[in-house]
Amino acid sequence: MRHHDTEPATHRDLRDPATHPELREPAADPVSAQAAELRAAAELRAAAELRAAAEPRTAAEPRTSAEPLSETELAARLRAAGCVFAEDEARLLRLTARGPAELERMTGRRAAGEPLEHVLGWAGFDGLRIAVDPGVFVPRRRTEFLVRAALEAVPDTAAPVVLDLCCGTGAVGAAVVTRLGGDARLHAADLDPAAVRCARRNLHPLGGRVYEGDLFAALPAALRGTVHLLTANVPYVPTDDIPLLPSEARDHEPRTALDGGPDGLALLRRVAAEAYDWLAPGGTLLTETGSHQSGAAAGVLREAGLTVRVVSDPELPATVVTATRR
Repeated sequence: MRHHDTEPATHRDLRDPATHPELREPAADPVSAQAAELRAAAELRAAAELRAAAEPRTAAEPRTSAEPLSETELAARLRAAGCVFAEDEARLLRLTARGPAELERMTGRRAAGEPLEHVLGWAGFDGLRIAVDPGVFVPRRRTEFLVRAALEAVPDTAAPVVLDLCCGTGAVGAAVVTRLGGDARLHAADLDPAAVRCARRNLHPLGGRVYEGDLFAALPAALRGTVHLLTANVPYVPTDDIPLLPSEARDHEPRTALDGGPDGLALLRRVAAEAYDWLAPGGTLLTETGSHQSGAAAGVLREAGLTVRVVSDPELPATVVTATRR
């Protein structure tokens, strides 16, 4: 059992292993082995408890299965399974579960290595609760910087057109439009049907329209040349680095949301090739990238005829390339 070495809910960031060597998959070590042994022991105890449940109980026996685990007991189970932020996760699981039986199921899923956000059914992002289904890419806290950069690029126009391309759950589009007070015309698109279903749940209440398909091919032709703000959080992990990602990302999120091709820029090149024609004059494309890729990413967008700058937040850390049609 490997350690779940990512922060819960609003603090996840697995997209750029090159700048986060501590997030690379660790080799087997005594701590991991100990966690596996503890988990096996817990499973044996659970089996014994199931057998005991079929036998008559006395007043001196432990609580019934209808009684939920305490937060301390739950945190201990999660810690034994390798969850670094066990106390925080225990609190979130208890707050989300609708009863002891569901709490037990959710705890089992998390202990088995499923991302916390998939277990909870939501992720915190820029102050919003974003619906996240199993198998869908989980929005990262670092991507909140992309939202901030996008807000700085919004032109002074009434009801700007916002397009969230490669939208996943729609978290970026939802955050941008919410920050604008709902005064925007929001469109979003993704290739993954599961992500599209999530995005519709998150964006329809905001008046957003979500399309399923491959990049710009998914969009209505009427949008061409009208987009004031285009956020494209394309996958940018180089193919050869995918095995280095923690198992939560590698095993539970779609590869299409992670794999950016040989140098991590394959999808960005495809977006750049058409972005100019979809942007309105003065419109801006913003994309997240690894810090070590920012120079190459900027070059791709300059070649597409856009005016480019690179901005970063070293505390997250996060890097965003902005590209404006003049």
